[in-house]
Amino acid sequence: MSRIGNAPISIPSGVSWSVDKNVVTVKGPKGELKQILDPDMSVKEEDGTIIVARPTNQQRHRAMHGLYRSLINNMVIGVSEGFTKSLELVGVGYRCSNQGQLLELALGYSHPIFFYIPDEVKLETKMEKGSSPTIILSGTDKQLVGQIAAKIRKLRKPEPYKGKGVRFTGEEIRRKAGKTAAK
Repeated sequence: MSRIGNAPISIPSGVSWSVDKNVVTVKGPKGELKQILDPDMSVKEEDGTIIVARPTNQQRHRAMHGLYRSLINNMVIGVSEGFTKSLELVGVGYRCSNQGQLLELALGYSHPIFFYIPDEVKLETKMEKGSSPTIILSGTDKQLVGQIAAKIRKLRKPEPYKGKGVRFTGEEIRRKAGKTAAK
């Protein structure tokens, strides 16, 4: 029994949705998102909520049930509120800046790294004295925002000894003890 799949999706005011064959389209104040559904899954509206239903109790249908319910729910949240990921650069000399959608990073390598952010995602960088440089990504598509944030983090993952690198804001890094001094 899929607990996630059985949960109804509430539709906030200002958000409209439609199903054309097996494509779900959700429109809201922040934009429009589309998702292709598995042909076996059915989507309907009851009492102002979206209900995702599965045809049988097979393993594959149970898995798809929860998956598509979560994807549609993320679409509804994305077009109404949006999603934000924040990364911070920890390390001496680590800097970030942007010109439009082009992100420039100095991460301790011999060269700067240039990373182009797609137009669907809004980019903002903060360099304030006394705090780590911060990169803020926001957009309607949760998958795209998360994927871009993961690619930026992958450029210099936090290392376990000093904790230097690119990390998500609030992320806990497991630290290791360094070498002990010789006697």
